[in-house]
Amino acid sequence: MHLIPSLPALRRPLPIFAGLAALVLLAAAVWAQVGGERGIAPVAASSDISVTGIEVDATGKSSDEARANGWEQAQRKAWERLKGPELSDSQIAGLVSAIVIEREQLGPRRYIARLGVIFDRQRANAYLGGTEQARRSAPMLLVPVTFSAGTELVYEMRNPWQRAWAEYQSGSSRIDYVRPAGSGGDSLLVTYGQIGRRSRIWWRTVLDQFSASDVLVPIADLRYTYPGGPIEGTFTARHGPDNVYLAGFRMTAANPEQLPAMLEKAVVRFDAIFEQALANGRLAPDPTLDLGDLEIDPAIQRLIDLGRAEAERERAAAAAARATRENQQAEPGSSVTSAPIDNPPPPGSVGLYTVQIATPDADAFNAGVAQVRGASGVRTAGIRSTAIGGTSVLTVGFEGSIDQLAAALRSQGFTVRQANNALSVSR
Repeated sequence: MHLIPSLPALRRPLPIFAGLAALVLLAAAVWAQVGGERGIAPVAASSDISVTGIEVDATGKSSDEARANGWEQAQRKAWERLKGPELSDSQIAGLVSAIVIEREQLGPRRYIARLGVIFDRQRANAYLGGTEQARRSAPMLLVPVTFSAGTELVYEMRNPWQRAWAEYQSGSSRIDYVRPAGSGGDSLLVTYGQIGRRSRIWWRTVLDQFSASDVLVPIADLRYTYPGGPIEGTFTARHGPDNVYLAGFRMTAANPEQLPAMLEKAVVRFDAIFEQALANGRLAPDPTLDLGDLEIDPAIQRLIDLGRAEAERERAAAAAARATRENQQAEPGSSVTSAPIDNPPPPGSVGLYTVQIATPDADAFNAGVAQVRGASGVRTAGIRSTAIGGTSVLTVGFEGSIDQLAAALRSQGFTVRQANNALSVSR
């Protein structure tokens, strides 16, 4: 009796377990990259007039009376900061839609706080003037970058610079900011490395995810002089897929507790820089990002039309074949002969084939698409779907059979696998 399994039998399950282990490790790695608390949802944009950072110190007979006096004091200071006309406290209170508590200390008879006051624009404009709405920019994807201690952060983890932009009330700004929350896949798609890429195809893929037309990159380079000491900030405003410099400035926070206040002021200055760039015409969306408006060469357009016409003929022929088959099935003794799948199209016309291409990264995607388009006999190569880190799908117009297309792609250095009426290629 043979009780001990043979060596091949023992080894056979190992690839299965190894594959399962690899999948578990991959899933853990992906979860580590996108999991955890990393997102900060941006506040809803409002067109109301917001005045922040108002320091108050008020007293009263009770804690509630001290707070009420402090809020009244904040409303008066905020109205003075807007350079509004002389109004009574009750009139000013009638223009206020909300009080924002940024920081407060409440005692039995004293109230110390830093507050924000939001005025209703429709009511306040009756005293301030300027009811017309200025022209706004196209939707701009915001990529807030932090340099600190030799690292570059965007949404990989929560940070004060991301929070400052998420909490910024941009409703009254002329810039239409698109602010990702930074949760889930945002931290993988929008990174510091992205702003160094020049591929318009890759940029268009990213911008389409957030319904944006262009990109703004506010950079905060924070230098901590010593623990608990001043923090020196160097701020740089950049724009577009080519990372064009707009302006820069410096600010200093006295200590880590003052860092959020410094960053809030920096955000306001960035907004002014972006608005000035918009007024000067420097913030117009890059036309090379609008791939839908590119002009197509007439010769290429004719090839596309030929391909579409051929596809339409193939669909009509398939419908006719189905109808004939159904009729013959209804007549006993009849037979049907189908044409082989890889018959070449008529001379001078273009056949359409599906080509799947492995694209582990953006460079591989760009190089792979370029090499497919450069293969002999290829007339068109349209991108059906893009999957960076996976398999992208192309629709290739080729004058010849699918076997001839496979040979042309092998001559470009691809490893080609053929299945039915589609090809799968890789390096």
